[in-house]
Amino acid sequence: MKKILVTGAAGFIGCHLVKKLAERGDEVVGIDNINDYYDIRLKNSRLKEEGIDSELIETGKYVQSNIYSNYRFLKIDLQEKDKINQMFTEEEFDVVCNLAAQAGVRYSIDQPFSYIDSNIVGFTNILEACRNHSTAHFVYASSSSIYGLNEKIPFSEDDQVDKPVSLYAATKKANELMAHAYSKLYQLPSTGVRFFTVYGPWGRPDMAPYLFMQSILDGMPIKIFNHGNLERDFTYIDDTIQGLINIIDTPPFEEIPYKIYNIGSSNPIKLMDFINTIEKVTGKQAIKQFVGMQPGDVFSTYADTSRLEKDFGYKPSTSIQEGITKFYAWYVKYTTEKDQTV
Repeated sequence: MKKILVTGAAGFIGCHLVKKLAERGDEVVGIDNINDYYDIRLKNSRLKEEGIDSELIETGKYVQSNIYSNYRFLKIDLQEKDKINQMFTEEEFDVVCNLAAQAGVRYSIDQPFSYIDSNIVGFTNILEACRNHSTAHFVYASSSSIYGLNEKIPFSEDDQVDKPVSLYAATKKANELMAHAYSKLYQLPSTGVRFFTVYGPWGRPDMAPYLFMQSILDGMPIKIFNHGNLERDFTYIDDTIQGLINIIDTPPFEEIPYKIYNIGSSNPIKLMDFINTIEKVTGKQAIKQFVGMQPGDVFSTYADTSRLEKDFGYKPSTSIQEGITKFYAWYVKYTTEKDQTV
């Protein structure tokens, strides 16, 4: 049993990870600043899934889960350096999984300083805390966005990634460079995880899978960028979490204890095929608006997951049909319950 800190515990991937770790018996502390980048009701509902009553949340005070006796939640911002250090001193974590970040490619065009504050300053505070408190393994979220203008397919961890097309991607590449420096200077074992397009229950409402599902069911038009000539390595959340758990349990032991892994399905899906599958599952036709490419976007994402497969036997098993069916069932249940509480 390990003592594990999960930052971004009210987020999409963080919520699923907290539950998985708590269910297998780890002692888990989750933190999040619960900002209003998107609907806070969704974040509070995720916390409820973890057994955290949002009405009991006060900044700087732990809330005990009413589902998992081995899980506590703390509302705190990564930019609060002194409070972060105090928490690390009191808790003595074995593993830190940093999923907290300002997400979103297009939002970074309009709100650049939010990304510097969270993804650079906040990330540095966590790195420093890990170094100063001898954390045994620091795992952090990177992104497939860092591949940017890379034209080599599929995307490999060994590819050059020095041509980002958004500030968000640039901050994620910066995180990898910073972690490498700390691994070299202080022998801090660190592993970066390049997530590809993750979807499923409790997904983010600013991402295409959620937006498509919502608009199709509401009879609203959906914007299809680059006239549908896009493809994405859509990865179901359960497959993502399984890969992440394997990584958390295995710190790197190289001379410089630093590693990077792609987590994806290694099976890019054409955007129109993804939309067509939603239509089939929901029984509703999308109202399609075909538009041009948008700033910060790329034509294709395609994960080479051979490193993850070699080290851990990783093989995603959820088909697009199965994943969207589960996502649809969750979405209908969640929105029905949300509407009833309004």
